[in-house]
Parts: sequence; C-alpha cells; structure tokens
Amino acid sequence: MGCCLRAAPSSSFLLTCVKGPANSKSSSYSRRWYNPVRRKSSLLIPDTDRQWVTADNNRTHLLSEERFTVVSYNILGDRNAFKHWDLYRNVPSIYLKWDYRKRVICEELIGLNPDIICLQEVDKYFDVLNIMEKAGYLGSYKRRTGDYADGCAMFWKADKFQLIEGESIEFKQYGLRDNVAQVSVFEMRKAKSRRILVGNIHVLYNPRRGDVKLGQIRFLLSRASILSKKWGNTPVVLAGDYNSTPQSAIYTFFSSSELNIMLHDRGDLSGQKNCRPTQALGIRREQGSLFVWMDRFLHSSWTNEEIKSATGGTDSRVIRNPLKLRSSYAMVKGSAETRSSNGEPLATSYHSKFLGTVDYLWFSDGIVPTKVMDTLPINVLKKIGGLPCQKFGSDHLPLVSEFAFIQGSKDENETSNFLIS
Repeated sequence: MGCCLRAAPSSSFLLTCVKGPANSKSSSYSRRWYNPVRRKSSLLIPDTDRQWVTADNNRTHLLSEERFTVVSYNILGDRNAFKHWDLYRNVPSIYLKWDYRKRVICEELIGLNPDIICLQEVDKYFDVLNIMEKAGYLGSYKRRTGDYADGCAMFWKADKFQLIEGESIEFKQYGLRDNVAQVSVFEMRKAKSRRILVGNIHVLYNPRRGDVKLGQIRFLLSRASILSKKWGNTPVVLAGDYNSTPQSAIYTFFSSSELNIMLHDRGDLSGQKNCRPTQALGIRREQGSLFVWMDRFLHSSWTNEEIKSATGGTDSRVIRNPLKLRSSYAMVKGSAETRSSNGEPLATSYHSKFLGTVDYLWFSDGIVPTKVMDTLPINVLKKIGGLPCQKFGSDHLPLVSEFAFIQGSKDENETSNFLIS
C-alpha cells in the first residue's frame, strides 16, 4: 500500500512515498523528488539521431570492394564562438565552452569511424590531435594567415592510408585574403593501386565578395586538377565550408563547370543573403527598401580588380572548372524533410542569423558515393533553437559520405554512366 504527499499548491514539486510489500517484516519507504518542469522539458527534446541513406543503384557489381568514408566538418573555432556571441544567443553557455564541445565533437568523429576527416575553423588543433591520435589517426594542419587563429585540419587512419603528397595553399599570396586550403594525395596501404586526392577549404565568409570566393575556389580546383593528373588522374574529393548555398551562382559553377561572371551580381554570388532563419522558417518576410535595392545596384558591377580576382585575369569573363564534379549528397536521394529540390541538404548550419547549406563533399570521376549520413529536418532544428547544442558541438553538422571506386574506371564518362543507370 502506498501513500502520496502533495506539496502546497504553490510548489512545483511532488514527494512520492512508496511503502514496501505487505508481507515484508519491516516497512520501508523510498522517496523520489519529481519535478514536472524538468519532465516537460525532457519530453520536448527532439529526435536528433541521423540516419544513413544508401544510394539506389542496380550496378553495384561494378564497384570495387575498396571503399572509404570522408567527413567534412566546420567545428566552430573557440575564439569565434565567443567573438560572435550574438549568433548564439539561444545556446546555453555550457554548450559553447571548448572543453565541452571538444569532447562532443571528438566523440562524434570517432563514433562515425571515417577514414579521412576534413575540419574547418580549427583553432585548437593540438587538443583535437591528441584525441584523434589515440584513435589511430594522423593529422596535418594549416593555420590562416594574418591575425586569425583558426585554420584547416585533415586527419586520416594511419592503418588504412598513407600520405604520399600534400600541400597547403595560402590565398594571401595571390591577393585573395587570409583563407587557406589543403590538398593531399593518399594511397591505400592494402591496395596500393588505389589513390585518392582530398581537398579541404574554408572559403571566405563575406557575402559581398563573390569575386574573392570564386578566386579561392578557382585556385583550389586548379591545384587539385594538376595533382590529380600528376598521380595518374587520381579521383578527387573536395570537402569544405564553401560559404555558398545550393541556389547560388557559385554552386552552379561547380555543377556545370562554367560560369560567366558578368551575368551575376558579384555581391550575391554566394546566395547567403536569403538564408536568415526568419526567411527559412517562414516566420516573416524581410521587406525590400530603396536602400536595399541601391546596395544591390552598387555591388552588381564588376571592376577590373574584381574580375581578376574571380577569373585570374582581366581579359576573361568566363571561369571554367577543370574538374568534372558532383555533390555526394545530391547524388544520393534523401527525404523531403531533409533535402531541397536539387537533392542538397536543407541545412548544414544553423545559428541566429543563418539557416541553410554551405558545406559540401564534391567528387570527381572514378568514384561514386554509396551512402551518406543524412542531415536533420528543419522542424527538428527549429525545436533545438540553434547550434551548438547538447549533442552537436558546432553550429554546423558534419557531412559524411562513403565512396567506392569504380572497377577498371579509366573512361571519364564511366561515373556518369554509373550514376544515370
């Protein structure tokens, strides 16, 4: 038989007493404090489990057994998390502290068990390296130039891949700001005929400087193409935070391999202006004004200096991609709750001023994605209220894709034929 003692109506707690069994020789009571407020909040926690989505293709017999998994993840630099505190007003302070985020990020990475990891916005490299080395990874790092503390880092499984060539790119040397990139060629230890070139970049954020963004991407593509040819047309995977949306001209450049810059507003090449949470969540529409239209007009024209930044010269107005690239997520069909009409995730990054996709895993001929880790539905992100959170240590979500080599692939159209079938 039990009894229940209720606190005064003004109290938010209940004290429950449970008496022992009737046949017990001695009566015993156990007390448990019950907080209905805590229970209510726990019921509101959304499901943040991410699911693998497998590619739908009936020609899997053409794929090699050698496969590898790549992660691209902007982990939010420790300095940036507090320098731009206004972006994380909805985030409890504990989830912004580096000690907490470091543990969550590294546990997630190790749990994903990828073969190659590309990180952006890393300003505590040795903190991450110390943990990843114990998990069997080797690493390399390139810090941004200037006064910036963060950079790009790459990790790979020491027992599966060996680094045979690597280089870092400082865009400052070419008049393209302080951003950096990494390009590495890996060889599989158990199948030395299998090589892969991996690029890692964090493109300039500034939405108005589309010319610089294009210049940085153009240079990365050029170096990746040159190194790929040097190593026998090695397949390419380009990871990173490109600070450009799937609806942007920059995305079109990747997917179509060519872009006439004069057909686009250089101040809106990245599409970032249309990804404020209020717009994406449909809370309200931002009203246009004379000042907004004047700003667009002033930034739509191109100077010779900007043309040179974008194309590499003042005589050309068309920029070309030397690599034939596709996005791994766009090639693996996902749910309408997580994907846009072109197949890309609806959101890979979320804070108080941005909700959208800027992260990608691009791949070239010779390999195909066999599965990807799907992102989170918009309604789940809305319930979370912003990133980082308890489960995710950054304001970005990691992109994860498994790739397979196409057996005997020497024809540059082989990947296209495989994906179309």
